[in-house]
Amino acid sequence: MGDRKKIGLVFIENYADWEYGLLAASAMEWFGVDVIALTPDAGTVTSIAGFKRTGERGIAANENDDLDAVAVIGSDGWTAPDTPDASELLKAVEARGGIVGGICAGTLALARAGLFAGRSHTSNGKDWIERKLPDYPGQEHYRDVPFAVADNRIVSAAGTAPATFAIRFLEALLPEKAAMLVDFKAMLAREFQPD
Repeated sequence: MGDRKKIGLVFIENYADWEYGLLAASAMEWFGVDVIALTPDAGTVTSIAGFKRTGERGIAANENDDLDAVAVIGSDGWTAPDTPDASELLKAVEARGGIVGGICAGTLALARAGLFAGRSHTSNGKDWIERKLPDYPGQEHYRDVPFAVADNRIVSAAGTAPATFAIRFLEALLPEKAAMLVDFKAMLAREFQPD
């Protein structure tokens, strides 16, 4: 892992446009972290809004051994029986001490990889995730909260929480930038102040 940290963002077909912007842009612009788009076979995928994205790399673990972190962006595709398997990538990043995150249906990839075992986590609702994966490891540690949850380098969030997902993910990745992250959180919170 070099001087500049690297985050891989995993996108599959029908990815959610609103879930990665704050994380990707602020990581690069304000915190000096490189951000790399990962797609199955480094192919082109289309977002819910119709925007096309081509991956710089595929999602195989051996293509991404320089990543300090990986975030799985939501898509209804993660609920399909033939969904891409990102387990080896996620487990490899976690095994070397990296940060692994999932937002919205992207949390299913983390659950399939067994990364919620023994860790607090959240998703799009307890009933939602248990309908998709009835016996996933760690389901007893589910937290039904409207904000992102971080536990031992694993970050999860509902699709309605992209701001706290970005904050918790960057806090886990950049503990040395705690003061900047307090300012970042305060800046985002100002949007929700009363008129």
